[in-house]
Amino acid sequence: MAEMTMGPVLQAWRRRVSPDSAGLPVGDQARRTPGLRRAELATLAGVSTDYIKRMEQDRARPSIDVIRALARALRLNREEYDLLARLAGHHLPPDGTVPRHVTPGVLRMAERLTEAPLAVYDLTWTLLTANRAWARLFQDPDTITGRRRNSPWLIFATDDLPVRIPDFERHEQSLVADLRETASRYPADPRIPALVAELRRVSDRFAALWEQPVVARHGGQRKTVMNPLVGEVTLDCEILTVHDAELRLVLLTAEPGSPDAAKMATLTAR
Repeated sequence: MAEMTMGPVLQAWRRRVSPDSAGLPVGDQARRTPGLRRAELATLAGVSTDYIKRMEQDRARPSIDVIRALARALRLNREEYDLLARLAGHHLPPDGTVPRHVTPGVLRMAERLTEAPLAVYDLTWTLLTANRAWARLFQDPDTITGRRRNSPWLIFATDDLPVRIPDFERHEQSLVADLRETASRYPADPRIPALVAELRRVSDRFAALWEQPVVARHGGQRKTVMNPLVGEVTLDCEILTVHDAELRLVLLTAEPGSPDAAKMATLTAR
Protein backbone atom coordinates (compact mmCIF):
# COMPACT_ATOMS: atom_id res chain seq x y z
CA MET A 1 0.00 0.00 0.00
CA ALA A 2 1.42 3.36 -1.01
CA GLU A 3 2.35 5.77 1.75
CA MET A 4 -0.11 8.62 2.24
CA THR A 5 1.27 12.03 1.28
CA MET A 6 -0.05 15.56 1.62
CA GLY A 7 -0.66 16.29 -2.08
CA PRO A 8 -3.47 13.82 -2.88
CA VAL A 9 -5.14 14.47 0.48
CA LEU A 10 -5.12 18.23 -0.06
CA GLN A 11 -6.46 17.80 -3.58
CA ALA A 12 -9.28 15.50 -2.43
CA TRP A 13 -10.33 17.87 0.34
CA ARG A 14 -10.27 20.84 -2.06
CA ARG A 15 -12.65 19.03 -4.41
CA ARG A 16 -15.20 18.26 -1.71
CA VAL A 17 -15.70 21.95 -0.74
CA SER A 18 -18.26 23.89 -2.77
CA PRO A 19 -17.65 27.58 -3.51
CA ASP A 20 -20.84 28.68 -1.76
CA SER A 21 -19.99 26.78 1.43
CA ALA A 22 -16.63 28.56 1.42
CA GLY A 23 -18.30 31.95 1.13
CA LEU A 24 -17.38 32.52 -2.53
CA PRO A 25 -19.75 33.86 -5.19
CA VAL A 26 -21.16 31.17 -7.43
CA GLY A 27 -20.88 31.93 -11.13
CA ASP A 28 -23.26 30.94 -13.91
CA GLN A 29 -20.75 28.81 -15.77
CA ALA A 30 -20.82 25.07 -15.16
CA ARG A 31 -17.70 23.61 -13.58
CA ARG A 32 -15.78 20.77 -15.15
CA THR A 33 -14.69 19.43 -11.76
CA PRO A 34 -16.38 19.63 -8.36
CA GLY A 35 -15.19 21.69 -5.45
CA LEU A 36 -12.88 24.66 -5.28
CA ARG A 37 -10.49 25.64 -8.03
CA ARG A 38 -6.85 26.02 -7.05
CA ALA A 39 -7.07 29.77 -7.50
CA GLU A 40 -10.08 29.93 -5.17
CA LEU A 41 -8.34 27.95 -2.44
CA ALA A 42 -5.26 30.13 -2.90
CA THR A 43 -7.35 33.26 -2.35
CA LEU A 44 -9.01 31.84 0.76
CA ALA A 45 -5.69 30.69 2.25
CA GLY A 46 -3.69 33.79 1.32
CA VAL A 47 -1.11 32.03 -0.87
CA SER A 48 -0.43 31.85 -4.61
CA THR A 49 -2.11 29.46 -7.01
CA ASP A 50 1.29 28.08 -7.96
CA TYR A 51 1.97 27.30 -4.30
CA ILE A 52 -1.28 25.31 -4.07
CA LYS A 53 -0.22 23.40 -7.18
CA ARG A 54 3.20 22.63 -5.73
CA MET A 55 1.66 21.44 -2.45
CA GLU A 56 -0.72 19.15 -4.34
CA GLN A 57 2.28 17.76 -6.21
CA ASP A 58 4.20 17.25 -2.95
CA ARG A 59 6.82 19.77 -4.05
CA ALA A 60 6.33 22.24 -1.18
CA ARG A 61 6.41 22.05 2.61
CA PRO A 62 3.97 24.67 3.95
CA SER A 63 4.48 26.37 7.28
CA ILE A 64 2.12 25.63 10.17
CA ASP A 65 0.51 29.04 9.60
CA VAL A 66 -0.32 28.04 6.01
CA ILE A 67 -1.68 24.73 7.30
CA ARG A 68 -4.00 26.63 9.66
CA ALA A 69 -5.15 28.85 6.79
CA LEU A 70 -5.82 25.80 4.62
CA ALA A 71 -7.73 24.15 7.47
CA ARG A 72 -10.01 27.19 7.78
CA ALA A 73 -10.53 27.45 4.02
CA LEU A 74 -11.29 23.73 3.64
CA ARG A 75 -13.49 23.54 6.78
CA LEU A 76 -11.32 20.80 8.30
CA ASN A 77 -12.21 19.33 11.66
CA ARG A 78 -9.54 18.88 14.34
CA GLU A 79 -8.58 15.35 13.27
CA GLU A 80 -8.22 16.40 9.62
CA TYR A 81 -6.16 19.44 10.62
CA ASP A 82 -3.85 17.20 12.66
CA LEU A 83 -3.44 14.83 9.72
CA LEU A 84 -2.66 17.61 7.24
CA ALA A 85 -0.10 19.10 9.63
CA ARG A 86 1.62 15.74 10.09
CA LEU A 87 1.67 15.07 6.34
CA ALA A 88 3.31 18.48 5.87
CA GLY A 89 6.07 17.39 8.24
CA HIS A 90 5.01 19.27 11.37
CA HIS A 91 5.13 17.77 14.84
CA LEU A 92 2.14 19.24 16.60
CA PRO A 93 2.47 20.28 20.25
CA PRO A 94 1.59 17.50 22.68
CA ASP A 95 -1.70 17.43 24.52
CA GLY A 96 -1.78 20.05 27.23
CA THR A 97 -1.25 23.04 24.96
CA VAL A 98 -3.81 25.76 24.26
CA PRO A 99 -6.08 24.74 21.34
CA ARG A 100 -5.89 27.02 18.30
CA HIS A 101 -8.06 25.19 15.77
CA VAL A 102 -11.08 27.19 14.59
CA THR A 103 -13.95 24.77 14.01
CA PRO A 104 -16.04 24.82 10.82
CA GLY A 105 -19.13 25.79 12.82
CA VAL A 106 -17.43 28.85 14.27
CA LEU A 107 -16.23 29.85 10.79
CA ARG A 108 -19.79 29.61 9.44
CA MET A 109 -21.08 31.68 12.33
CA ALA A 110 -18.51 34.41 11.66
CA GLU A 111 -19.27 34.52 7.96
CA ARG A 112 -23.05 34.71 8.39
CA LEU A 113 -22.81 37.64 10.78
CA THR A 114 -22.43 40.23 8.05
CA GLU A 115 -23.23 43.34 10.11
CA ALA A 116 -21.87 42.43 13.55
CA PRO A 117 -18.08 42.34 14.03
CA LEU A 118 -16.92 39.00 15.44
CA ALA A 119 -13.40 37.87 16.28
CA VAL A 120 -12.17 34.46 17.43
CA TYR A 121 -9.44 34.19 20.08
CA ASP A 122 -7.68 31.34 21.83
CA LEU A 123 -7.43 31.17 25.63
CA THR A 124 -4.33 33.40 25.69
CA TRP A 125 -6.39 36.10 23.94
CA THR A 126 -4.45 35.65 20.70
CA LEU A 127 -6.48 36.51 17.60
CA LEU A 128 -7.09 33.49 15.36
CA THR A 129 -9.52 34.89 12.79
CA ALA A 130 -12.27 37.49 12.37
CA ASN A 131 -15.15 38.18 10.03
CA ARG A 132 -15.44 40.85 7.37
CA ALA A 133 -17.29 43.31 9.62
CA TRP A 134 -14.48 43.11 12.19
CA ALA A 135 -11.89 43.73 9.48
CA ARG A 136 -13.81 46.80 8.29
CA LEU A 137 -14.08 48.18 11.81
CA PHE A 138 -10.51 47.46 12.92
CA GLN A 139 -7.99 45.90 10.54
CA ASP A 140 -7.77 42.88 8.25
CA PRO A 141 -6.63 40.11 10.64
CA ASP A 142 -4.39 38.65 7.93
CA THR A 143 -2.23 41.80 8.08
CA ILE A 144 -1.64 41.53 11.85
CA THR A 145 1.45 39.54 12.80
CA GLY A 146 3.46 38.47 15.81
CA ARG A 147 2.67 39.69 19.30
CA ARG A 148 0.24 42.29 17.96
CA ARG A 149 -2.29 39.50 17.54
CA ASN A 150 -2.34 39.14 21.34
CA SER A 151 -4.73 41.37 23.32
CA PRO A 152 -2.68 41.52 26.57
CA TRP A 153 0.30 42.62 24.48
CA LEU A 154 -1.73 45.38 22.82
CA ILE A 155 -3.03 46.55 26.20
CA PHE A 156 0.20 46.47 28.18
CA ALA A 157 3.00 46.83 25.61
CA THR A 158 1.64 49.35 23.07
CA ASP A 159 0.15 52.83 23.24
CA ASP A 160 -1.92 52.87 20.05
CA LEU A 161 -5.03 50.97 21.12
CA PRO A 162 -7.93 52.05 18.86
CA VAL A 163 -10.52 51.39 21.57
CA ARG A 164 -11.79 53.25 24.63
CA ILE A 165 -13.08 51.09 27.48
CA PRO A 166 -14.92 52.75 30.39
CA ASP A 167 -13.56 50.57 33.21
CA PHE A 168 -10.10 50.12 31.78
CA GLU A 169 -8.54 49.01 35.06
CA ARG A 170 -10.99 46.13 35.39
CA HIS A 171 -10.36 45.21 31.77
CA GLU A 172 -6.63 44.95 32.50
CA GLN A 173 -7.28 42.86 35.58
CA SER A 174 -9.58 40.49 33.72
CA LEU A 175 -7.03 39.92 30.94
CA VAL A 176 -4.32 39.10 33.48
CA ALA A 177 -6.66 36.85 35.45
CA ASP A 178 -7.65 35.00 32.26
CA LEU A 179 -4.00 34.53 31.27
CA ARG A 180 -3.10 33.30 34.76
CA GLU A 181 -5.94 30.76 34.68
CA THR A 182 -4.90 29.58 31.21
CA ALA A 183 -1.30 29.16 32.42
CA SER A 184 -2.49 26.98 35.30
CA ARG A 185 -4.69 24.86 33.00
CA TYR A 186 -2.01 24.40 30.31
CA PRO A 187 1.34 24.16 32.12
CA ALA A 188 2.86 22.20 29.22
CA ASP A 189 2.37 25.02 26.70
CA PRO A 190 5.72 26.84 26.33
CA ARG A 191 4.10 29.81 24.58
CA ILE A 192 2.44 31.01 27.77
CA PRO A 193 5.53 31.49 30.00
CA ALA A 194 7.30 33.10 27.03
CA LEU A 195 4.45 35.60 26.61
CA VAL A 196 4.28 36.30 30.35
CA ALA A 197 8.04 36.82 30.57
CA GLU A 198 7.98 39.34 27.70
CA LEU A 199 5.02 41.20 29.19
CA ARG A 200 6.67 41.40 32.62
CA ARG A 201 9.82 42.74 30.99
CA VAL A 202 8.11 45.53 29.02
CA SER A 203 5.26 46.47 31.38
CA ASP A 204 5.55 47.29 35.07
CA ARG A 205 1.76 47.42 35.22
CA PHE A 206 1.45 43.85 33.94
CA ALA A 207 4.21 42.67 36.27
CA ALA A 208 2.41 44.17 39.27
CA LEU A 209 -0.95 42.65 38.31
CA TRP A 210 0.63 39.26 37.61
CA GLU A 211 1.88 39.12 41.21
CA GLN A 212 -1.51 40.02 42.67
CA PRO A 213 -4.19 37.39 43.40
CA VAL A 214 -6.76 39.39 41.45
CA VAL A 215 -9.80 37.59 40.09
CA ALA A 216 -11.83 39.45 37.49
CA ARG A 217 -14.12 38.37 34.70
CA HIS A 218 -15.04 39.90 31.38
CA GLY A 219 -18.66 40.95 31.28
CA GLY A 220 -20.95 42.84 28.99
CA GLN A 221 -19.61 46.32 28.45
CA ARG A 222 -19.56 49.12 25.91
CA LYS A 223 -16.51 49.96 23.85
CA THR A 224 -15.82 52.96 21.65
CA VAL A 225 -13.81 52.21 18.54
CA MET A 226 -11.96 54.91 16.60
CA ASN A 227 -12.41 54.11 12.92
CA PRO A 228 -10.63 56.23 10.27
CA LEU A 229 -13.63 56.25 7.91
CA VAL A 230 -16.67 56.84 10.15
CA GLY A 231 -15.08 58.18 13.33
CA GLU A 232 -16.09 56.96 16.79
CA VAL A 233 -18.42 53.94 17.00
CA THR A 234 -19.77 52.83 20.38
CA LEU A 235 -20.77 49.18 20.53
CA ASP A 236 -21.89 46.62 23.08
CA CYS A 237 -19.31 43.88 23.59
CA GLU A 238 -20.22 40.33 24.52
CA ILE A 239 -17.78 37.47 25.04
CA LEU A 240 -18.95 33.96 24.20
CA THR A 241 -17.14 30.71 24.94
CA VAL A 242 -17.04 27.65 22.69
CA HIS A 243 -16.33 25.09 25.38
CA ASP A 244 -15.43 22.00 23.34
CA ALA A 245 -13.02 23.94 21.12
CA GLU A 246 -11.71 26.19 23.95
CA LEU A 247 -12.30 29.35 21.90
CA ARG A 248 -13.45 32.84 22.87
CA LEU A 249 -15.71 34.80 20.55
CA VAL A 250 -15.87 38.58 20.87
CA LEU A 251 -19.12 39.93 19.39
CA LEU A 252 -19.80 43.64 18.92
CA THR A 253 -23.28 45.00 18.22
CA ALA A 254 -24.83 48.44 17.80
CA GLU A 255 -28.17 49.53 19.18
CA PRO A 256 -30.72 49.27 16.34
CA GLY A 257 -31.62 52.62 14.80
CA SER A 258 -28.75 54.44 16.51
CA PRO A 259 -26.11 56.61 14.79
CA ASP A 260 -23.60 53.86 15.64
CA ALA A 261 -25.73 51.31 13.76
CA ALA A 262 -25.75 53.66 10.76
CA LYS A 263 -21.97 53.92 10.91
CA MET A 264 -21.62 50.14 11.02
CA ALA A 265 -23.97 49.82 8.03
CA THR A 266 -21.73 52.22 6.13
CA LEU A 267 -18.64 50.17 6.96
CA THR A 268 -20.12 46.75 6.16
CA ALA A 269 -21.63 47.97 2.89
CA ARG A 270 -18.19 48.78 1.49
